[in-house]
Amino acid sequence: MSFLHLKDITKLYHKNTEIPAVHSVSLNIEKGEIISLLGPSGCGKTTTLRMIAGFEQPSEGTIELDGRMISSGEKAVAPEKRNIGMVFQDYALFPHLTIKKNVMFGLNQWKTREKRKRADEVLDLVGLASYGNRYPNELSGGQQQRVALARALAPKPNLILMDEPFSNLDAGLREKMRYDVTRILRETGTTAIIVTHDQKDAFAVSDRIVVMKEGEVQQIASPKEMYRCPKNCFVAQFVGKTNLMAGTMCQDLKHVDTHIGKVCLASHSEEMIENVKISIRPEGCRLSEEGRYNGVVETVTYGGEFQELTVRLNGSTEEAMSIYAPVETDIEPGSVVSFDITPELVALVE
Repeated sequence: MSFLHLKDITKLYHKNTEIPAVHSVSLNIEKGEIISLLGPSGCGKTTTLRMIAGFEQPSEGTIELDGRMISSGEKAVAPEKRNIGMVFQDYALFPHLTIKKNVMFGLNQWKTREKRKRADEVLDLVGLASYGNRYPNELSGGQQQRVALARALAPKPNLILMDEPFSNLDAGLREKMRYDVTRILRETGTTAIIVTHDQKDAFAVSDRIVVMKEGEVQQIASPKEMYRCPKNCFVAQFVGKTNLMAGTMCQDLKHVDTHIGKVCLASHSEEMIENVKISIRPEGCRLSEEGRYNGVVETVTYGGEFQELTVRLNGSTEEAMSIYAPVETDIEPGSVVSFDITPELVALVE
């Protein structure tokens, strides 16, 4: 049985509205799993997190944690009795308390000696053992985040919820904190749900990703599967750049006939669907002097790790394709390029 089980969770903020903030979300999470709820602002991911925490009550559906029903119909366990830790976007540290006292704050039922011992343990775990007597304003953003995580871990919760934990950090620190948070959660075997709108955050920390749109789940998959096999056009575009194009399925169920020619799929289609759409990742387009596709480069954008080319295929009146090229390749607008498409980065989408 799943450690956390959400069944048909729906949230209506106003009874007379027809559009729920969250609509019929079901999700099973295993003990020790790290899950990300990923989607644009207003998609329902934070509302889902708040219903799990107990800050919001579902209009319909049930939530079960570690074999215990914590939300069902009109009955709900109070947030403080759910044994769930919460890390807020702004960390919510008490500025007038030392770091150690911030961590001890949620240990109300513990004896003083046990509180201090547990605070020392979790501060050591997050690499801040020597910072106990400092105050939040004396710490960097990354250090404050680790304190917030230590405070959430201190009561030994069944589950930790993190709401946009990396959004206040600059790019370099963000990457480091993704690694640190994942390491800490793995070391403690903690089950965690992280809300984010950033694909890189979700891909870096998650066992599985739940993509949401307008209150509904679009796809649940591992980062690799999500990227290589997006279920629909929304997922394909939200979890990375892609080229979407319409085509006709060939009789062999392995190729799609498009305006750029036949494109090979990663695997055979399970059924014959005449009119289809495919997603082609830009890095799946490999430059080659003898490539079967060719066109004229319209723009070149230097991205540091790669160059992004927009290429108008010969004779095509359709939208130009996006292709990633190696940074060491000398390419100028107006150049003619040839390329092949890697089947593993081509997917059928709805």
